Amino acid sequence: MKRFLRVLGIVVVFLGFLKMTDAQAYNFGDMRSETLTVKAWEALEAGDLEAVLAYTNKCLELYGQQAHKMQENLQDYSQGSKEEIFSYWALNDVATSLFIQGEAFRKEKMLEEAKAAYQRIIDEFHFGQAWDTKGWFWKPAEAAKEKIAMIDSGSTLDFGDYSSSFLVSQAWKALAENNQAAVTAYVDKVLELYQDEAKSMQKSLTEYPWQSQEKVFSYWALNDVGTALYIKGEEYRKAGQLDKAKEAYQKLIDEYFYAQCWDPSWKGFWKPSVAAQEVLDGITQS
Repeated sequence: MKRFLRVLGIVVVFLGFLKMTDAQAYNFGDMRSETLTVKAWEALEAGDLEAVLAYTNKCLELYGQQAHKMQENLQDYSQGSKEEIFSYWALNDVATSLFIQGEAFRKEKMLEEAKAAYQRIIDEFHFGQAWDTKGWFWKPAEAAKEKIAMIDSGSTLDFGDYSSSFLVSQAWKALAENNQAAVTAYVDKVLELYQDEAKSMQKSLTEYPWQSQEKVFSYWALNDVGTALYIKGEEYRKAGQLDKAKEAYQKLIDEYFYAQCWDPSWKGFWKPSVAAQEVLDGITQS
């Protein structure tokens, strides 16, 4: 009996050591939900599924119960000030963590696990909102519904974190691959999410921003929406659909004239509306 208890004690200590080692393998920082969510995003970007699960599960473990209480107190998405929406911090970060978890599973082709993570947002944390550092909130539950539909349909489209920069980069890739359907999907998603902010930025300008690189980048929505429309025009032009190409180019010129696009190859900006006008002039003359 004593020998059994001694062996049991060793096993308990060993399991405790494993648990401690696992915890020490990841730096949870100050354990705040915001910190854990940021670390989960970074792990997702690095393609580290185990780290994503460590950070997201820790967020769920520590803040899931509080997130449930916040969810129960809401009848709809909070529509108040930024501070008011941030006051639902546990709900927001838990919903975001589950979305990150779903994305990590999806990238690893673990589609049933991805769908389960997405579905949990919809079922338990529907009114959570995620903050984009560019200055707006998006809804993980709505994005999760779209992800599930895409998985079920067999779609290979990847909207990533739904940021305008990611969507535009995907549109460029689709253009290079001559994938018109994908170009349309990515560009339309950019317009759906960001055209209102882009129009607001356009109205605030009377000339192209030029003071600094940071100043130009501060008009991110305008820049990405304008670039997306240019890509759409290019895809239609390459496909010989000149009327649709002209429509996309003209929309860019009329509504997002001051958009600028960063070219990393020569580290400078170019003007999509100017390029679009040049193409339109060429189409007219031909």
